[in-house]
Amino acid sequence: MSKEQIILITLLIYIVLLIALGFFGSRRTQNNSDLFIGGRTLGPFVASMSYVASSASAWVLLGLSGMAYAFGISVIWVVPGLLLGHSFSWYWVAPRLQKLSHKHQLVTVTDLIAIDGSEKTKSSIKKFTAATIIFCFMFYIAAQLQAAGGTFAITFDLPLSYSILIGGLVIMCYTMVGGFWAVSLTDTLQGSLMILASVALPALALMEVGGVSHFWQAYSEIATVEQLSLFGGNSGFVLLGFMVGSLSIGVSVLGQPHLLARFMSLKTGKSVRPARMIALSCFVVSFLGMVLLGLCGKIMVSDLANREDIFFILTDDLMPAILGAIMIAAVLSAILSTADSQILVSASSIAHDLMGESDQMKSKLLISRVVIVVLCLLSVSIALFIPSDIFSRVLFAWNALGATIGPVVLMRLSNIDINPRSILPAMSIALALVIVFFIMKDAPGDFMERVVPHIISFTYLYLTRKK
Repeated sequence: MSKEQIILITLLIYIVLLIALGFFGSRRTQNNSDLFIGGRTLGPFVASMSYVASSASAWVLLGLSGMAYAFGISVIWVVPGLLLGHSFSWYWVAPRLQKLSHKHQLVTVTDLIAIDGSEKTKSSIKKFTAATIIFCFMFYIAAQLQAAGGTFAITFDLPLSYSILIGGLVIMCYTMVGGFWAVSLTDTLQGSLMILASVALPALALMEVGGVSHFWQAYSEIATVEQLSLFGGNSGFVLLGFMVGSLSIGVSVLGQPHLLARFMSLKTGKSVRPARMIALSCFVVSFLGMVLLGLCGKIMVSDLANREDIFFILTDDLMPAILGAIMIAAVLSAILSTADSQILVSASSIAHDLMGESDQMKSKLLISRVVIVVLCLLSVSIALFIPSDIFSRVLFAWNALGATIGPVVLMRLSNIDINPRSILPAMSIALALVIVFFIMKDAPGDFMERVVPHIISFTYLYLTRKK
């Protein structure tokens, strides 16, 4: 068989497995609590791997390796920033949110944000939060579909539009049928594949360039001065902005509803500790692995038009067909695992947060699934007709959600008595600032976009708190 046939058969088996898991999950999905947070019954392994797969998506395998290829060793500063954010989230946020979600029967992050206040105030907060989540995730999901389309297009020489449609159809099928259970089970499989890719491919690339002893010498001979600089060639105020911006990328972890949902879904508080150890270990492996892959890729491929293709090129050069097929499946895993979680959260924003409670659970469950289909179609449309750089699109959505939702979540879990009427202004200001800074010329390390909106929102909420 040709390499393309081997990859196609591997992917078909993988996709059938995903859809089968979707149907398995459907047997445990009887209401919206089951659909959106798995009935709060997830164990530590499934919850942690689902968290990893939902967070470390295509932007890690394709985006981070591509950044290391283009910018050199200064990219390493992104790693401690992300690890600090995820560590704080698992050590401090997870136990508090798990306990609170069980106590108040919270289904979505919006339930946490609008937990008190008058009915009018809560309604306004829910509408704005739902609109923000949907707005950000439509572009976030489109970026995932664009990455999936690129994977299919490169592998099978298909038109990008056909490839995006295929990826969207697969995600829609198993997410609509099985809901959170299907997403979590498939994420566990997908997360395992991602970790395999993060270990195997960088290890092969390192051996190809001569091992650890020859790596730095070979890289020094072909890299520019900026690529060899730990600070990217920056100095003074620019260096300070670069450091702050790179380290603060993890701040937005607190505002990602698809990640916070994993804490809410944990069955018991005792599950937090083992889940935390698994998740953080996987992050270290995947982040460092992809940085190393990008640096080795620079040695092996001197000039590349699209830096995010380095993963595919090294896979093709270093691996036999069957292992290459598994690596392609790993990329699709990274893409699908993030997109499915975000579609589910977006659907919950409409079906649960905006529609409210209903006694007709079966009818509401049907509406939720219809919403998932509509959101998939919208995301596919954005990916087809508004193409953009994957990494930039993901970072915008990441920063916008982090600044809008993160400060409110932090205040809630700190037991600070927020004035409910201050929440909507704080969230609106944060979102507006992220959009403005995104449109403006980039500051060093994008620190304006990543830091300032969070600080202003948190300060406003704290100053207007109930005394």
